[in-house]
Amino acid sequence: MDANRQNSGYSEQSVQHEFRDMALGLVSTQSFPAIVGTADMMLKSAGVHLVGYEKIGGGHCTAIVRGKIAEVRLAVETGAQTAKQFGQLISTLVIPRPFPNLEIILPISSRLSHLTNGGASHRLSNQAVGLLETRGFPAMVGAADAMLKAADVRLMSYERIGAGLCTAIIRGPVSDVAMAVEAGMFEAERIGELNAVMVIPRPLEELDQTLPLASCWIEQRQPLRVPINVKEQEKEVIQIPDLQKVEIPIQEEYL
Repeated sequence: MDANRQNSGYSEQSVQHEFRDMALGLVSTQSFPAIVGTADMMLKSAGVHLVGYEKIGGGHCTAIVRGKIAEVRLAVETGAQTAKQFGQLISTLVIPRPFPNLEIILPISSRLSHLTNGGASHRLSNQAVGLLETRGFPAMVGAADAMLKAADVRLMSYERIGAGLCTAIIRGPVSDVAMAVEAGMFEAERIGELNAVMVIPRPLEELDQTLPLASCWIEQRQPLRVPINVKEQEKEVIQIPDLQKVEIPIQEEYL
């Protein structure tokens, strides 16, 4: 039993030693486009990993980042300034050296495992992300339709965060996304209430991995199989006689 305690104590000490320089950072806003834009700036300003988002209803969204204590503090400070510029900042928090039990209980353990296994990347995407948030589902659907018709973009998914807030998420070239979002804004205001918009020109790949994606883009496309019932008719084969064996009658001409 003493040996088990010693082994258990050793494992706890090793875990605490591993996380002694690590921290969790949280920034909360009241808009999904605002939290995505805030998370983008946090990733680009410091060496942190984006664990994900937590949506608790009423429009409240929290971005959770993880990294070394100094980097997390810098990221949270940048995120707070960004959220203030959007007029959406609710609260911030930095937890130095969080106990492993906290990370396991919070809904971020699967993402942490993904990051630990090297699943994260800081490469920049070639396409922009556009987010348009409305209060009311019809306004979001109408805005999404207007965006698709206005420019060469694709509707990737939509997000609901409570309090009637819905966000359409599009992808495409930067100029097309900007044009589409502008068209969507007018349509959303015509139908209902526009709450927030965001255009991220070159999002990090790690940010992309945390955004929702519709099942039609996740599932592998199957090849289109069209049944063909038309069969080519066999042509009749005609045998050509041997010209050497054919008797040709000779007619004599009389003068």
